Amino acid sequence: MSSIPITVSIRREVDPARISEATAWVQTGVNLANKHPGFLGSGWVRAGEDSQLWHMLYRFTSVETLDAWEQSPERTWWLSMGEGFVRSEHSRRRTGIEGWFDEPATGSIRIPDAATVEDAQPAPPRWKQAVTIWLGFFPVNLLFSLAMTPVPGWGELPLWLRVLATTIVLTPIMTYWVLPWVTRALRGWLSR
Repeated sequence: MSSIPITVSIRREVDPARISEATAWVQTGVNLANKHPGFLGSGWVRAGEDSQLWHMLYRFTSVETLDAWEQSPERTWWLSMGEGFVRSEHSRRRTGIEGWFDEPATGSIRIPDAATVEDAQPAPPRWKQAVTIWLGFFPVNLLFSLAMTPVPGWGELPLWLRVLATTIVLTPIMTYWVLPWVTRALRGWLSR
C-alpha cells in the first residue's frame, strides 16, 4: 500500500437558490468522509457571499484509502443527494502539500462539461421525482411484503422492527437497481 498522502481539490458550481441545502449537503459529505479509514481532513469555502462557486479539499493517507472512499456506498449516496443543485464539478488529485492550496487546473475532470452547464436540463419537478420513486418503491415493497408474510413470527414482530428490516433490505435494492432502472425508463417523461 502506498504511504504518500493524496489530496483531492474540487470546485463546484452550486444553484444559488439552494445555498442552505447545499451547505447541509457539503457538511454531510465531510462528516461521512471523516468516519472513513485513512481520512486526514478536509475543508470547504465559498468564493464569496453571493458566489455560486464552492471550493473543497479532502485528504487521505494513500491512493488506496482515497479509492475506497470514492467507491464507497456512503459517498455514492451522498453524491446522489447533490444532483439537484450541483451544476458542475471539477476535481483533481494531488500529492504533496500544494493540493491544499491550489484550485483545480486545466485537465480537471468535469461533470458535466462546463461548456454544457448553461444547456443542462433542469431537474424534473419534485412531483415527477415523487411519482418515479413511488413507481419503483410500490412494487418492490409489495413483493417484499408478500414474500415475508409466510415467514413464521413476521406478523407478530413490532411494527418498528418490521419497518426497520424492510428498509434495511429494500434501500440498497432501490438505490442500486430499481431507481436507476425506473429513471432510465422514464427519462423522456422526466425531461419534459
